[in-house]
Amino acid sequence: MSGWLCATLTADGPEHDLAAMGATPVASSRHAAIGALPDGCHTGVFHADALVAVGAVTLFNRPQLLDALRRDGVILPEDCADGAILLHLYARRGPRGFAAADGMFALSILDGDDLVLVRDHVGTRTLFYTRAGKHWAASASLRALRAWSRLNARLNLNAVRAFLTFAYLPGSETLIDGVSEMLPGRCLRLCANGACYEDVFWEPREDEWDETLPAEAYTTRLRDLLEQAVAARLPAGQPVGVFLSGGIDSSLVTALAARLHDHSVHTYAINFGAEFPNELAYSSLVAAHCGTTHTVLTFDGETIADHLANTVALLDCPVGDPLTTPNMLLARAAARDGLSVILNGEGGDPVFGGPKNQPMLAFEFHRGDPNPMVRASAYLRSYQKCYDQIDHLLTADVLDALRDAPPLERHVQPYLESPRMTSYLNRLLYTNLRTKGAHHILPKVERMTTASSIEGRSPLFAFPLVDAAFAVPPALKLRGLHEKWILKQAVRDLLPPTILQRPKSGMLMPVQYWLHGPLRDLANDLLLGPQARARGLFREQVVRDWMQHRGLVWRRHGQFIWLLLTLELWLRAFDL
Repeated sequence: MSGWLCATLTADGPEHDLAAMGATPVASSRHAAIGALPDGCHTGVFHADALVAVGAVTLFNRPQLLDALRRDGVILPEDCADGAILLHLYARRGPRGFAAADGMFALSILDGDDLVLVRDHVGTRTLFYTRAGKHWAASASLRALRAWSRLNARLNLNAVRAFLTFAYLPGSETLIDGVSEMLPGRCLRLCANGACYEDVFWEPREDEWDETLPAEAYTTRLRDLLEQAVAARLPAGQPVGVFLSGGIDSSLVTALAARLHDHSVHTYAINFGAEFPNELAYSSLVAAHCGTTHTVLTFDGETIADHLANTVALLDCPVGDPLTTPNMLLARAAARDGLSVILNGEGGDPVFGGPKNQPMLAFEFHRGDPNPMVRASAYLRSYQKCYDQIDHLLTADVLDALRDAPPLERHVQPYLESPRMTSYLNRLLYTNLRTKGAHHILPKVERMTTASSIEGRSPLFAFPLVDAAFAVPPALKLRGLHEKWILKQAVRDLLPPTILQRPKSGMLMPVQYWLHGPLRDLANDLLLGPQARARGLFREQVVRDWMQHRGLVWRRHGQFIWLLLTLELWLRAFDL
């Protein structure tokens, strides 16, 4: 089981409920109990005054936090657990104590007869909660909540529609009706009387910038923060791994790790066979330039097919990203090499402006209809998933059940129209950070690495770096047609010009090809078999047409079938 904490708040027998969810109780009060699930990595039980907490906590600014506590009169030993530091911050300062903690954390605190849930700033670790009758339950594992006997687990059709649009679930909604995912940067207090109070301890904000300052003033600041973020995430006294794609983001993380770490740096690149396009020339160039121990892993279609179901089952919410299984296999290879930490370049696009912003900026320039819904619809369409195919794909019964459902645009509209940002580019970055970053990229990295008992760390998602990025003039992030210009300027001395100047290409898997080869029988059996037909979500003829490469103007059949395949495997894994 990939989760690590469970908590219940019931009028009678909270420990009994925990045990029924597969957890071992570690503390309880009159109405509430917290416990740990078996096989949960990075789990700990923490104490501070009368408070007890269970969860997974990794902090990257321990010295500063220990100093802050000393100023509050709390003297903790230098080797105390990260979770103890976090809990003492809460004990002294309440929810605002979490704001200063740069780290990865999901924590459940037993605070009297209340349960307090905490999720880190950017959403690296996840927490889910639900209420059934007069009872609360929460867990880092959706599967544990699925097993809660008080919950009548039913498929959430709204979430099915969202998944088909985004290829992940973009907010608090999950595929189990009534179960919510905590939003990042929040602290949630669940009370025995049914009340629920939320504190927001961090949210991206746009600081005022000075247009008269030279670009060098911003590059110097960013470079300092990049070095701090990478250095803080290097494992003390051990080698470190880096997932190196050959793009600018993972390359700069590799270069900084090689420069700052006092142990060896292992890099890993992947490809899908010599007959398919790859980025190995770029990743090998960076590895040679930085002097890393470089490993190239090849995953063919048979390997992906063999591991696909197990990979999907590791995820609390499905992710329709074909690279998920290679990510899991790469983490496994790093673990076999004895590594405990692997870094990545995730975050560069959401924080500094990736390639998907230009089409939206162009749309905005030509937009004639001022209705915000039009802007939000264009954003959903830019995902190039099934947004425009939903009415064609879903069965009449499902569409009828969704007749009064709220619009999908609600998932992005609050960010696209946010008064926190004056720049439209920053609103696009904010949207990407709070949807794809928090609900796709980071949870996927966390689950795929935790499955191999190693820790995946994403320096470019460090919240001080995010704050700094939103204080950079937008014209320095997207300079003409040059994306992430300021980021590249900040590291231009570290990397070969070829890497700095190359266009963004992304790592493409030959999904379409494999669906006609090693994945064909699996897709046929799963999507056209009796179990999928009995579920009644999709029109059978549409699925057949897509599998035979028919019925779409644009050649996106492989992407769409991959979404359906991922969803079907997830529903089977969670018995829905």
